[in-house]
Amino acid sequence: MGDYSKALKFYEKAHKINEKALPPNHPQLAISYNNIGQVYREMGDYSKALEFSEKAHKIHEKVLPPNHPQLAISYNNIGVVYNDMGDYSKALKFYEKAHKINEKALPPNH
Repeated sequence: MGDYSKALKFYEKAHKINEKALPPNHPQLAISYNNIGQVYREMGDYSKALEFSEKAHKIHEKVLPPNHPQLAISYNNIGVVYNDMGDYSKALKFYEKAHKINEKALPPNH
């Protein structure tokens, strides 16, 4: 377990296939960027994690409605990276954005 460099290679390979097969703002590319970002986060490379999380988020902003739960997840993922970096004020801003969307998009008992 924990072979992040191997996981990263497979995620990057999958991403290249997706880039060739899909239009530039396809939601699957956002998933692909997010997967790569999560591996970098697990490896402790927070600047790369943030870069890929933001790429995923930009696609989500373009293709999803403003109160879509996946957009909230995207904000949350960026917040987690800032939290790991120790930038708690930035993390809080992204967590609050995610929470605001979730309040609108999800039922109260979710």
